[in-house]
Amino acid sequence: MSDPRLRTLKIKTGIVKRLAKEKITYEKESEQQRERIQKYKEQGKDGYDIRKQEEVLQESLMMIPDCQRRLAKAYEELKKILETEEDLKEVEVYIEAQKVLEDSSSQLPNEGEVLSL
Repeated sequence: MSDPRLRTLKIKTGIVKRLAKEKITYEKESEQQRERIQKYKEQGKDGYDIRKQEEVLQESLMMIPDCQRRLAKAYEELKKILETEEDLKEVEVYIEAQKVLEDSSSQLPNEGEVLSL
């Protein structure tokens, strides 16, 4: 991998892959936290414990828009690189980058979508 374009492509691909995975993780964590809070309420736990769990939930929810913003930026950067380096179309790193773009596109916010907390 002596071509610096391949190295850049590999790095950018890894960034997009990691950010998409990170967003999914925060979404799962938020859902688990909601369930935990509901369980605490049903069990009649102390109000302090419930409030602390709600704070943890809010922290997770705040990370989702941040991840989406960073993912959208990294996604666009990778997409531009693929457009400018089409001569590498047959190289495995290029093909992997295309696959990662396809896979992560579902994690991007839709046009005009308001992120709900």
